[in-house]
Amino acid sequence: MAGRIEDYALIGDMQTAALVCRDGTIDWLCLPRFDSHAIFAGLLGTEEHGFWRIGPAHAADAGPPAATRRRYRGDSLILESEWDTPRGTVRVTDFMPPRDGAPQVIRIVEGVSGRVRMRSALRMRFSYGRVVPWVHKVDTRTVAVAGPDSVWLDADVETHGKDLTTYSDFVVAPGERIAFTISWQPSHKEEPPLPEPEASLEATAEFWSDWVEQCTYHGPYREAVVRSLITLKALTYAPTGGIVAAPTTSLPEEIGGVRNWDYRYTWLRDAAITLSSLLRTGYREEARAWREWLLRAVAGDPENLQIMYGIAGERELGEAELDWLPGYENSTPVRVGNGAAHQLQLDVYGEVTEALHLAHMTGLTRNDYASLLQLKLIRYLEDHWNEKDEGIWEVRGPRRHFVHSKVMAWVAVDRTIKLIEMGDADGPVEKWRELRDEIHRDVCEKGYDPERNTFTQSYGSKELDASLLLIPQMGFLPPDDKRVIGTIEAIQRELSTEDGFVLRYPTAGDDEGLDGLAGDEGAFLACSFWLADDLAMIGRVDEARKLFEKLLGLRNDLGLLAEEWDSRLQRQVGNFPQAFSHVPLIDTALRLTASGAYGG
Repeated sequence: MAGRIEDYALIGDMQTAALVCRDGTIDWLCLPRFDSHAIFAGLLGTEEHGFWRIGPAHAADAGPPAATRRRYRGDSLILESEWDTPRGTVRVTDFMPPRDGAPQVIRIVEGVSGRVRMRSALRMRFSYGRVVPWVHKVDTRTVAVAGPDSVWLDADVETHGKDLTTYSDFVVAPGERIAFTISWQPSHKEEPPLPEPEASLEATAEFWSDWVEQCTYHGPYREAVVRSLITLKALTYAPTGGIVAAPTTSLPEEIGGVRNWDYRYTWLRDAAITLSSLLRTGYREEARAWREWLLRAVAGDPENLQIMYGIAGERELGEAELDWLPGYENSTPVRVGNGAAHQLQLDVYGEVTEALHLAHMTGLTRNDYASLLQLKLIRYLEDHWNEKDEGIWEVRGPRRHFVHSKVMAWVAVDRTIKLIEMGDADGPVEKWRELRDEIHRDVCEKGYDPERNTFTQSYGSKELDASLLLIPQMGFLPPDDKRVIGTIEAIQRELSTEDGFVLRYPTAGDDEGLDGLAGDEGAFLACSFWLADDLAMIGRVDEARKLFEKLLGLRNDLGLLAEEWDSRLQRQVGNFPQAFSHVPLIDTALRLTASGAYGG
């Protein structure tokens, strides 16, 4: 049975990632890319759908014991889990070395004290648990083959097969180190080279040490910021620079509910705000790589900008349901692909333009096509900014005039005007100044409720939306504007949970609501960080700090956050770990540090 979402650790190699539970079980791994089929899909089903557990041997009816403690080795993505048993203490080190060749998961068992009986149980199931591979020996190596894929197991101890599972039973003594490695390879190619676990461990530790040294943030929240930066780096697909929203699919926004989506793609919105955080903490190379990814993905067709793409820029992300998987804690359907890819979300034009503007302002080497793309996006908005769209939250109900979408259209025009004013692009600046004023006037007249002194989710609506918290952060209105303060206070009153976190918008419970979906969802962590930001901007810095530190307390023991928090169940929910949660964590830490609003 899968653990709670917060029970998982992330390991990865900047091309794919695995989730490791507290009991030493890898329940999720897609090979060779984030968006490939999973070979371990137990997270969304049962052990029959694939897993790999290494831990102390246990009675069949007792269940595998959780690690006594676990941690990442320093500022890295190397996981260390330790078990104290009646016979001694053992440590398992899990990691994925950054790679140019075959993807690998390496697990090193180390005796710390006493003599501990251990077991490795490896059950590979290809195609999200649907296909049982052909498992056989090639010399001393074990290989599993199905269709185009092969996975090779190398172990320092003997293995044997039973019940379509590969086992190793062994005893580890103090100072002894026993390594296990699985490597993916196309099945038509020769076997991958033999792994070098200890050398790979050293190289992986060095990689992360060198990368973290580039971080320019040294404030009071450095631990949380660095862990979030490492997580964002792990969600970056190194060959192209694309950034996935999360490495998982279909972890539910409501336990047992239907709000289950595939996040293993690059949302322009998520990637753009990730770029912003990376740039402001010293990571220019990642910013440059993402800009190049964007230019390739959009190349030749900016008028048909999608809200998301595959990690190599693929446009077709057709959505399907995997009906053989029962879902995480029976939350169905399990979906792969994402049908929202071709929605109209006008706010994306603003996020992309803001990211390109920030890259330009921070001195990233000029790219003439990036400036040309920015101009083309504005020419598109000239004719389309006043259309209805699906909005930032990808509603599956009818289109509306979402206020946030209009605000971000304003941002796109505003940042492009600034580019022209700096002399770095040419365009009809007077015409676009008039357009900027027109959008601003339209939002303030049609998206604002003067009786309640708050902006609303959409034109003519009485509902609120947490995306309105971005109005002062984007510079649409100053923080001290009474309409901004009124909106912040209204969201606190009407969209906050009992514990002070923020919902995206009202949901309808069992009936289809504003978003065209049944059921509820948890408090959206990004929105809660946005509220902390706004509180700091309007001078309520102590309140902002308290909320921020309360949000930090929701992280799991390894500093990781999912998309949402279920205040009723006191659990993390949604895909995990979530870039859209870790980015605003970084942003809020930077703002609070700049304001001096922190304890200690």
